[in-house]
Amino acid sequence: MLPPFCCSTTGDQATRHRQHQERKLSMLRFWRDSAERQLAALNAAIKTLQDQMERDTQSQS
Repeated sequence: MLPPFCCSTTGDQATRHRQHQERKLSMLRFWRDSAERQLAALNAAIKTLQDQMERDTQSQS
């Protein structure tokens, strides 16, 4: 069985473990950045909708 292409077969166990942790950290940061972008978009949509509702309420008065 061949090792996965993303994994290096060189180095000792500690080096491979460190490389795995670095890849995992990179992936988690990518997910966090994506979640932050989605949250920012949601907050902007909520703010816009609230502004529209407030403007509609004021125009009806």
